[in-house]
Amino acid sequence: MEFNSEDKIKATILYHLRRKKVIGGVHTPMDTLRRGFPSHAGKEVDRAAKELIKQGFLLTKPTNQGLHVMLNKDRLIKIEEFIKKVLGHEF
Repeated sequence: MEFNSEDKIKATILYHLRRKKVIGGVHTPMDTLRRGFPSHAGKEVDRAAKELIKQGFLLTKPTNQGLHVMLNKDRLIKIEEFIKKVLGHEF
């Protein structure tokens, strides 16, 4: 099965957040999602993150420092299945 680059970016974002246990009450700034990607892919990462928010995989939390995100703990099983399907990593 072949996946496009947007799916790979989404899966990588979810994998990093899941590995760092950014779930539920723990949140991280939206800017940190770009880390680990090339600097020229910043707009693609932002687009993928907004799509993940629309899909319900990421939840947002407005703070004084800007927008923070976290994984939706109610959809954690689907998130892990998506990561395994696209990247092959298992938890």
